[in-house]
Amino acid sequence: MSAHWIALLWLPDGRAGQRPEEAPAADPAMRETLGWWGLGFTPRAAWVDEALLLEVSATLRLWGGRPALLNRMEESNPLQGFLYQAQAAVGMVALARLRLRAAGLPVPKGGVAALPLSTLTAARPHLGLLERLGCRTWGDVAALPRGPAVRRFGASLRAALDVAWGREPETYRWLTLPEVFEQSLELPTRVEDAAALMWSANRLLASLQVWLRARQLGVLAFELKWTLELKRLNGQPLPPDQSLLIRTAEPAQSMEHLRRLLAERLAQVQLLAPAVHLQLRSLETASWQASSMGFLPEDQRTGDPLHAFVERVSARLGPEQVLVPVLRAEHRPECSQAWRPAIEGLHGGSGQMARRADAAALPDALAPTWLLREPVRLEVRNGQPCHGGVLRLLAGPRRIEAGWWGAAMREQGEPAARDYYIAQNPATELLWVYQERQTSFQDSPEPRWFLQGLYA
Repeated sequence: MSAHWIALLWLPDGRAGQRPEEAPAADPAMRETLGWWGLGFTPRAAWVDEALLLEVSATLRLWGGRPALLNRMEESNPLQGFLYQAQAAVGMVALARLRLRAAGLPVPKGGVAALPLSTLTAARPHLGLLERLGCRTWGDVAALPRGPAVRRFGASLRAALDVAWGREPETYRWLTLPEVFEQSLELPTRVEDAAALMWSANRLLASLQVWLRARQLGVLAFELKWTLELKRLNGQPLPPDQSLLIRTAEPAQSMEHLRRLLAERLAQVQLLAPAVHLQLRSLETASWQASSMGFLPEDQRTGDPLHAFVERVSARLGPEQVLVPVLRAEHRPECSQAWRPAIEGLHGGSGQMARRADAAALPDALAPTWLLREPVRLEVRNGQPCHGGVLRLLAGPRRIEAGWWGAAMREQGEPAARDYYIAQNPATELLWVYQERQTSFQDSPEPRWFLQGLYA
C-alpha cells in the first residue's frame, strides 16, 4: 500500500503570499492543539516547518475515502483561519505543493523534478549559490554530481532529494498525546476583572475539547489558574497565583456547559491583583461514551440535563441555596430528614456513599404525607385529645423511644419517648398524633398530646 500524505497550513484570512510566521499555527500552544486535532484522523502526524503533515494511507478506508476525509477536516477545523491542503505520495512533496498553493502559484507540470527550489526546506540556505549555478528546480540539483554536491552543500540536501524520489524512507518525529491536559497562554493585556478572563479561557477550553476527543475521554474536573502581576498590595504579600476548580457530575466533551459554569464562577471571584498569565489543567477524566438517541420524536431530548441545571444554578446562587432532602436512619420523624446542597450529591465520592446509606433508611409506611414544621400541642378533655372536637383513635399505639444520646449532644435532637396513633376528628380528617410517655427526660408530670402530621 503506497503512502498518502496530506499537508495542512492555516492562514488567518486566506490571502495568498502571507508569511508562515503570520499563520495562527505559529503560536506554540496552537500548534500543540492542531497536532492533537490531526491525531484524531491518523496516528502518523508531525509538524514540519510551518505545516502539519498527516500520513493517512492506513485510515482512508475508515473515513470513507479521500473526499470524505477532506470534508471532515474542513467541518471540524478548530481555527477560524483559512485551511490550505495539498496531497502527494511523499510528505515533503506535499509540503512543497502546499507552499506553492499558499503563495498563489500554480503547481508546475513535470512532477517532482519541476518543483521550484524555494519550496525545498533543505535548499533554502543555499538558494543564492544554487541560482548562480543555474539550478532552479529540484531536478536541477538532483542532476548535480553526488560527491561534489554533498561536499559543497552538505548531506542534508542530498538526503532530502533521495527521500523525494523515493530512494530513502521518510522519518519524522511523530506527535503523541499527553496523559494530562495542561496548557497555558500569556494574556494579551493585564486583566483586572475576573470575568474578563473568560475571553482567554475560551481558547484553552477549545484546546481541551480537542484533546478530549483525540483521547476519547470526558472531563470531570479541571483547574483554571492565573498568575498575578504584583507581589505585594498595600504592603501585604500576595500569593503568586489564584485558581478556580470546576467539577461536573458526568464526563463532558462539549464545552457549552463548562463555559457557562466557568463564567458563573468567575463572575463571583475577586482578583487580588492584575492577572498576566492563564493556565488550564485537567484533574479528573473518564472514558467517553456517546449517548445513544432513538428515531422516535419522544426519544429526542431537549434542554439541559438535570445535573447541568443544578451545577449552573448552584454556581450562580451558591451551594447553600440549592438544597435537596436527604433521608436519615432515624425513628424520630422530625429527625428522619435533613437538607444538604444538591451539588454534593452529584459530585461522586462522599455523595455516592451518602446515597447508598440513604437507601437503607426507608420511610415509615404508616407515616403521613405531610408533617408539621413543629408539633402542635393538643387540648385534652377527660383524658382524650381534641382537635376540632374529641379525637377517635383508629390505630396504635406505635411506640418510639430514641434520641437518648441527644441529652449530651443537642445537635442530634431532643430525646423522644412517644406513642403514635392514627386519629380521626369529627370532620373525618385523619391525623397523626402522639402522646408523650413519662420518662426522666420529660418535665411535665402529666402526659401531653401533640399533632405532628396530616394525611391527604
